[in-house]
Amino acid sequence: MTDAGRAVHVVLPGDIDDPATPSGGNSYDRRICAGLGERGWSVHEHPVPGAWPHPDPADRAALGGVLAAAPDDAVVLVDGLIASTVPDLLAPHARRLRLVVLVHMPLDDEAEGRALAAARAVVTTSEWTRRRLLLRHPLRPDRVRVAQPGVTPAPPIPPGSATGGRLLCVAAVTRHKGHDVLVDALTVLPEAPWTLVCVGTLAREPELVHRLRDRLAGAGLADRVRLAGPLTGAALDAAYADADLLVLPSRGETYGMVVTEALARGLPVLATRVGGVPEALGRTPDGDLPGLLVPPDDPAALAGALSWWLGDDHLRDQLRRAALARRDTLTDWPVTTALLAGVLKEVAE
Repeated sequence: MTDAGRAVHVVLPGDIDDPATPSGGNSYDRRICAGLGERGWSVHEHPVPGAWPHPDPADRAALGGVLAAAPDDAVVLVDGLIASTVPDLLAPHARRLRLVVLVHMPLDDEAEGRALAAARAVVTTSEWTRRRLLLRHPLRPDRVRVAQPGVTPAPPIPPGSATGGRLLCVAAVTRHKGHDVLVDALTVLPEAPWTLVCVGTLAREPELVHRLRDRLAGAGLADRVRLAGPLTGAALDAAYADADLLVLPSRGETYGMVVTEALARGLPVLATRVGGVPEALGRTPDGDLPGLLVPPDDPAALAGALSWWLGDDHLRDQLRRAALARRDTLTDWPVTTALLAGVLKEVAE
């Protein structure tokens, strides 16, 4: 099925292709643009520079120019990181353009509500986000749709190590992602046979990185934790293949694409029960969880779950089997693209 002849203008964050700052939102946007093109859409990309969602006057002016230059009646898909902060720029074009906002992360403020009200449709990346937007803003439910992230099929990783101690965290090293909670949890498990590789940019909160390194050094654990920085492609694949358990200690997530990336390889997950993470983790066809969920911002709960994982051979075997079973239920990116394309097609007609 194709949508040949249809056109969409996609307004993207300026760092969409910056390898130094990979993010789930940017990866989603890039996959969607490629997928729409494969379906026959004419995709016009408009990266807008700026520290979104905190634009300066020049950033706002650049976005205003993009919107003004879009032809009348054009379908314009705007990343929510940009759209949700500038309702005053969207409103003047609400009648002239067919605006659609793609919300990765709800901001939960009045400006976001006004921005979404200017759009003809809103697409979220999780059911959790859709529910939150409908709770916070007076939006028509039929105008808010869901297109969950897909996941690229991957071969199952080799069987785990005997101790299960090879831990992997894939997330930008920031307070929001909970690396401080993870380090605090590990400091009470110094005798357990674990190592940790943290994959993700170190540039967003350098002071936090410095504090984490000091904390690890003070606990005598610096040689067991590697802050690898951002990895992509084969290097990221290798990091997953070398792991026994993905650990995601976030204080908040709208979905958690790294969760399904791990499950696509049959890798169990230990994560916080926040936002859309339980949705991403899902269950096997038999109803089993392919991982463990703990409360956010709770080092003791995280340490307890890690201790259970490391000390229970049966639990590790059970969760590995469940992760492999969940792997077979995941959907690829063409499914995501088809859902989004359906919304764009409705808006275009």
